[in-house]
Amino acid sequence: MGRLMTMSRTIELNELAEHASSQARDAAVRAGVEVRVLDEIDEFRRASEIFESIWGTGPANAQMPAELIRALTHAGSYAAGAWLDGSMAGAVVGVLGRDRLGDHLHSHILGVDRAVRTRGVGYALKQHQRAWALEHGLRRVMWTFDPLVRRNAHFNLHKLGAEAASYEDNFYGSMTDGVNAGDESDRLFVSWRLDADRTVEAASGRLSELNADALLGGGAVVGLEADGSRAASHDAPLVLCATPENIVSVRREDPNLALRWRHALRDTLGDAMRSGYVVRGFTRSGWYVLSRDGHSAGS
Repeated sequence: MGRLMTMSRTIELNELAEHASSQARDAAVRAGVEVRVLDEIDEFRRASEIFESIWGTGPANAQMPAELIRALTHAGSYAAGAWLDGSMAGAVVGVLGRDRLGDHLHSHILGVDRAVRTRGVGYALKQHQRAWALEHGLRRVMWTFDPLVRRNAHFNLHKLGAEAASYEDNFYGSMTDGVNAGDESDRLFVSWRLDADRTVEAASGRLSELNADALLGGGAVVGLEADGSRAASHDAPLVLCATPENIVSVRREDPNLALRWRHALRDTLGDAMRSGYVVRGFTRSGWYVLSRDGHSAGS
């Protein structure tokens, strides 16, 4: 019986991997790119250069040195690039990991050249990553992102269908790159369950989008206002937390305001998650939607 169950799970995983590979190819076609794993040292160097240009670093403090990418892939981890008209336009690197739930891929870094960021290149890279992970017997991908970056929150939690696992205060400590310097490095840890209905629906473009106005009209309360001010403490079943429209610009133009946003989101979203709230999604208009276990956010 045990062997039959194992065979069934293997067949199921193989079928899902084939479907994911097809979806990844479709995503690449829509973005007009070719996505493939990195193999040559020149490819590793180009990927490192892309990361340097995005994060404003240099070879001396590179986000992901070419030599490290080489070592990781040689050890069995994952790195891929997206080529547009013969040139690499984006790259992603992931490291094999293990936690209490088992093996997974930790997606450490993904970057897309700013000139082509609206083409769906990042989405194509993530779908390729999903297919690769499934082909290698992995059912989860984990990563972190800055919860104040609205476009990343919507991309991760809605476009990909990943789920918020935990809120981590100042996860990386002080950072000196051109994007994060002067701020504290709070991060939202996400879990991308590759075989979950939510992920499959997102990969097919069918994941329902939450609407903040509809939720507020239905009784949801605001935990963090759109101006960054914190609401009074409460224990409502459904809570919304706002984000700034562009925290990167705020950080550059008014570092003190950016830090106030950081602490406000930590004290609302972070504390809510630690007290048992679950992030149900992120709206296009920039709101985290949280609910108590068992309470549906609806749409």
